[in-house]
Amino acid sequence: MPEVEAPAPSPSQSGNGEAVRLKLLEEQLAALFDVSCVLSRSLELRETLRHVLRTLHERGRLSRGMASLLDADSGDLLVAALHDEDAAPFEKIRYRPGEGVIGQVLESNRRWILPRVGDEPRFLDRLGLFDADLPFIGVPIRIGEDDVVGVFAVQPPVADELMPQRARLAEMIANLIGQAVRLSRSVEAERRALREERDTLRRHLKSSHGFDNIIGRTERMRLVFDQVRQVAKWNTTVLLRGESGTGKELIASAIHYNSPRAGGPFIKLNCAALPDNLLESELFGHEKGAFTGAQSQRKGRFEQADGGTIFLDEIGEISPAFQAKLLRVLQEGEFERVGGTRTLGVDVRVIAATNRNLEQEVRDGVFREDLYYRLNVMPILMPALRERVEDIPELAKFLVAKLAKRQGRELTITDSALGVLMRHHWPGNVRELENCMERAAVMSEGGIIDRDVLNLTGLDVGALPETAMAAAGSGPVASPAADNIDLSDPDIDERERVIAALEQAGWVQAKAARLLGMTPRQIAYRIQTMKIRVKQF
Repeated sequence: MPEVEAPAPSPSQSGNGEAVRLKLLEEQLAALFDVSCVLSRSLELRETLRHVLRTLHERGRLSRGMASLLDADSGDLLVAALHDEDAAPFEKIRYRPGEGVIGQVLESNRRWILPRVGDEPRFLDRLGLFDADLPFIGVPIRIGEDDVVGVFAVQPPVADELMPQRARLAEMIANLIGQAVRLSRSVEAERRALREERDTLRRHLKSSHGFDNIIGRTERMRLVFDQVRQVAKWNTTVLLRGESGTGKELIASAIHYNSPRAGGPFIKLNCAALPDNLLESELFGHEKGAFTGAQSQRKGRFEQADGGTIFLDEIGEISPAFQAKLLRVLQEGEFERVGGTRTLGVDVRVIAATNRNLEQEVRDGVFREDLYYRLNVMPILMPALRERVEDIPELAKFLVAKLAKRQGRELTITDSALGVLMRHHWPGNVRELENCMERAAVMSEGGIIDRDVLNLTGLDVGALPETAMAAAGSGPVASPAADNIDLSDPDIDERERVIAALEQAGWVQAKAARLLGMTPRQIAYRIQTMKIRVKQF
């Protein structure tokens, strides 16, 4: 489509025409420089465009500027910025391609120069922005050669022989705006991708630390779940009690990610891992030059956890001197960085954990009584694994599935192996069980973890602790896992069938033979050829 342009007035015959052009050129170069500076200041596109229009009005003698951008969803032009504050509200005003003068610039992808905009029948004046008696310049905003993303429109003060030069300046500015639009869209796309990734990670974290991922069906664990669900709703300080390896950190994560603070940070610190001088700097931060090596200011864990949760593991290991410093931040939410004098305030939920008897340490004067009561607002006691033996098969299967995913192969654990695991005392609790399953996965060449593989891990598969024998006095007992095996099931491996029968018979071979419909000699032969290690009681 040919360019639509009204004829410009005849050139002036005065002798100062060249001087006027030179002056205009200087003004335009200065305006172009100022516009480039404005566009480089910020990535907030609408605010930047308003500054560009103000700069052109003040320095470029181009007033009543308007920038409109193409809406990708509707295909219409939406007004993005105006210079004239007295214009009508523009949020809902839009132009379709070919509609009005602005729509014609968009559709034709060419500049429009009108000596008097009021003479153009397609002039709509929806905003009340443009002066009908003044000339008009409208140019497309492009990204590249043909990708039109908007329209840039201004009004010069007078229609004279310098209109083409002013239109050229408007085109250069529109090109700069186009690059700003491209950069803004690129940044917005990256922000959107980061927000989506953040939301996905938050959903993954919440699902990973949800109650469904904490294994436990015993009465003791159900009580823990009920306590966690209730305490997660509030900002109450929580003290997790229990032996090492019982899953206190897992419960702390569940409390945070199922609380209103789930969107905030979750900061962890093992208090036993650092001496007092480093622990103070780690928790409260330090100022530059506070001590040798403090080359810059550093935020501590409490500042990092502002708006979220801090998990202080092994809280019983801190010294009495540091207990006094910790008490203040727990009571008032205030502290000073090491080497600093300014008091800082934080909004942090505290979850602490310990395996020590704090009550006895309070009586012995080792742990401050006021700090104990500040921490022990909502105590949750984690049961030892030997106190919830019924959870061991499900825990073992979960750990084996996790190891299979990590090793990239199929792993299974047999019922006879589960029976052995349920007979072990597990002084190291779930952490010991996890280590045992990892060793078993490494030692299992075929991907099947059975009783013999457990023997290779160093687990004493022949031992029967008192907890497992309590139900039957001093005699052997069958494991619950073995009781659930149907010995007549044809899909069960022969070796597993023999082991299950022995488990159900308390490792009495004659009784196991009767369960299988064999003679004692036949079962003894199978025990020998299948290399089954017989328990001795």
